[in-house]
Amino acid sequence: MAPTQGLGMREVQLGQHTVRSHGREVARTHMHDWLILLLLVVIVIVMYAVIHPFDRFVGKDMMADLKYPLKENTVPFWAVPVYSLLLPSLVFLFIYYRRRDVYDLHHGILGLFFAVFITAVITDAIKNAVGRPRPDFFWRCFPDGKDVYDSLGNVRCHGQASVIKEGHKSFPSGHTSGAFAGLGFLSLYLSGKIKVFDRRGHVWKLCIVILPILLACLIGISRVDDYWHHWQDVFAGGVIGLAIATFCYLQFFPPPYSDDGWGPYAYFRMLEERSAQQTNGVNALNVQVMEAQVLQQRNEQNNQSYTSSEEHDSGLNDLEIGRR
Repeated sequence: MAPTQGLGMREVQLGQHTVRSHGREVARTHMHDWLILLLLVVIVIVMYAVIHPFDRFVGKDMMADLKYPLKENTVPFWAVPVYSLLLPSLVFLFIYYRRRDVYDLHHGILGLFFAVFITAVITDAIKNAVGRPRPDFFWRCFPDGKDVYDSLGNVRCHGQASVIKEGHKSFPSGHTSGAFAGLGFLSLYLSGKIKVFDRRGHVWKLCIVILPILLACLIGISRVDDYWHHWQDVFAGGVIGLAIATFCYLQFFPPPYSDDGWGPYAYFRMLEERSAQQTNGVNALNVQVMEAQVLQQRNEQNNQSYTSSEEHDSGLNDLEIGRR
């Protein structure tokens, strides 16, 4: 059978695995993964709200690069889960509506959430460990513009505590890492679904795949424009988010350039197991038929032996009667 024919046969079976028919089984199989994901959420909350970042020394001569205006966020904090989690999930639901493949829907959402929250844990851990001041740190530390330093030359901030705490979380950019984690995962997902690397040269497919990455880049640029991050923070956040997104995607899906890149590993594994069961069933039926044939042959041989024995005994009896 040609590879394209085999691919078509496998795609025909997509509508047979819905949330109603296989959803509970898939969720039960990955129950521990969801528990670990919940643990990651708790860790992110603790690291953001409870743990204080490293109180790095900030001298007066360092303030030249930290006196940018204190501005509002162009992309607010609440928008992070919208563009990194909600938007890709809506795309996954749309694909599910078209294909009815619960394996694809479940693994897409699970992989996405893992990518975003693993990235969040790594980002917040580095933020708290580094404690790099933001470009607007001066106005966070001295909201009245009057700078004060101790005997060692370190700042003595008299601003709001929560604002100062946030001012020590510049490296890396959390908005950027979250954007590249969620939207990067979406870009990889779309690459496999629309078969960007099918060697047919359809540039429009490449444009669709680039759109999520472009959006992530614009979000990162907004963090520099708002003076909440240095460019190094944004660059590092993008690398972290895209790297984690790639690792998490490949945990559930083949590479986008693969012939099987349009579906999750679990779907193809299910097809292999079903094919093996059918093969075993056919083999078992063949064995039963062969056993029945052997038994029938043995019975026929026994009958022939019994008939030959009777004919032999009858001939001996006739011979005895003739002698008499």
